[in-house]
Amino acid sequence: MEMIEELRREAYFGQNAPLVAGGNGGYTRPGNIRKRRYQIFKAAGMEQKGLHSLRHTFAMNLVNGQKQPEGTIRALWPRRADDSLGHSTSQITELYYVKKDTARLNGITEGFEI
Repeated sequence: MEMIEELRREAYFGQNAPLVAGGNGGYTRPGNIRKRRYQIFKAAGMEQKGLHSLRHTFAMNLVNGQKQPEGTIRALWPRRADDSLGHSTSQITELYYVKKDTARLNGITEGFEI
């Protein structure tokens, strides 16, 4: 907290204003957040979308999982992810973020004797 207060003294934009890193390593006005975010997206080769799309991406990765180097998929159950997302029920999480991806099922029964 002390570090933040010290930075605010160096770059004062108003009481309790957020500190936003500028493109040159300094700090920029809070009103420039969108412009800076778009610069970061462009540098990362990402499509320029609103902040809510980042939340959506985070939620999709939580629930649908991320492929790990060894080939497994690491994910959370919707009932666990809803706490991180602030949803009141897991049904909301399931409705908006669970995608049906049958491609992951390919080969899952290989080696089973039926």
